[in-house]
Amino acid sequence: MRYRLLGRTGLYVSELCLGTMTFGGQGFWKVMGGLGQDAATTLVKQAFEAGVNFIDTANVYSLGESETITGNAIKSLGLPRDELVVATKATGIMNETGVNARGQSRYHLMNEVDASLKRLQLDHIDLYQLHGFDPITPLEEVLSTLNDLVRSGKVRYIGLCNMAAWQIMKGLAISEKHHWARFESVQAYYTVAGRDLEREVLPLLQDQQLGLMVWSPLAGGLLSGKFDPDGKGPEGARRASFDFPVVDKARAFRVLDAMRPIAQHHQVSVARVALAWLLSRPQVSTVIVGAKTPAQLKDNLGATQLELNAEELKTLDEVSALPPEYPGWMLAMQGQYRAKPPVKA
Repeated sequence: MRYRLLGRTGLYVSELCLGTMTFGGQGFWKVMGGLGQDAATTLVKQAFEAGVNFIDTANVYSLGESETITGNAIKSLGLPRDELVVATKATGIMNETGVNARGQSRYHLMNEVDASLKRLQLDHIDLYQLHGFDPITPLEEVLSTLNDLVRSGKVRYIGLCNMAAWQIMKGLAISEKHHWARFESVQAYYTVAGRDLEREVLPLLQDQQLGLMVWSPLAGGLLSGKFDPDGKGPEGARRASFDFPVVDKARAFRVLDAMRPIAQHHQVSVARVALAWLLSRPQVSTVIVGAKTPAQLKDNLGATQLELNAEELKTLDEVSALPPEYPGWMLAMQGQYRAKPPVKA
């Protein structure tokens, strides 16, 4: 297992992060995995023993049950707290009848930090993330609250998920203006078959030195190679009943066709190739992998040992390339005259 810095911080996180959306089975979230305590504890142990020091959860996963199961696993296994980086999130609806049990108001975030700490059985959260964008609460209120949480010691770093580039940049500007703790990471959907992040958000992350945490690296299981173009897949597979995230399936299956010979050459699964492509991207801090079984997790962990050569990466880059869009193609044209140092005769 290799470790990478999370953005511009001095915090090292494992290049694979254990996602816990499969932990618990409350309501809608049961389709994600429905794992009970024993099964989840087994996965936490397996991941930690493989060198994973990063665990990502959220208050809304199974309405708190995922956090509870994660906390129980850490405690029962006796994992050293100073060797773990624990991340969680808040924004989603935690109580359908509670009018303020949602969003990013100071009221809600303060309540949810304490609730998450209690469920996780921890005295601090290493990375606290906004789980999306709240169009109602002013960013000044949100960021001042997060700054107070950092200053209180309940939170070490702050991050965000699933926001547009302008929203991220606005937040960074507000934090800089007030000398508040700033976002250090972005959790976003990014795969070899879904590279939309490269249009606006990825250049922003590079410019502002934000860490990138990739979620759904296999596009909801589509890049496992076990689905047919007509949608047929393994019985009980998540995407079979929950077709998410949104994917250009025509492009995805072209990518899969290109990945299969590469996987055969290395004698690994197609899923490992998809993960290895992400791990080859210098902007990626960590790739979040979720699993229902030890076998699935073992295969995902094996991606850290797979290094794709330059020709293989070129093949995947070309088949998965985004169609040109404005202003991207214009910016590329304008930048050509600065690409190389001038030569004077």
